[in-house]
Amino acid sequence: MPKKKEKEMKKELIIPGEGEVIGVIEQLLGYDRAMVKCSDGYTRLCRIPGRMRKRVWMKPGDIVLVGIWDFQPKKRGDILHKYDRDEIKQLESKKMLEWIKEEEI
Repeated sequence: MPKKKEKEMKKELIIPGEGEVIGVIEQLLGYDRAMVKCSDGYTRLCRIPGRMRKRVWMKPGDIVLVGIWDFQPKKRGDILHKYDRDEIKQLESKKMLEWIKEEEI
């Protein structure tokens, strides 16, 4: 049985929909919260949901999908998905991560 069976199975790329943005984790704050710099220019305090807490490990610099809260849209959000390397390459090919390169300059 091959060790890397998951790589053979291609996952469908999750593209941000309405009320969702792509972000980069700036800082992990503890208590399942992180500061995330989002593609719309805001820095949000985002909650890591229970289904991801011990299964998906996050660190500063990771690219994530953020769901914006309805009642505090400029300050808060939920982390919905962490993009892996292959998904990041697909996002770069679709030019959805150019805002990160612009900020570094």
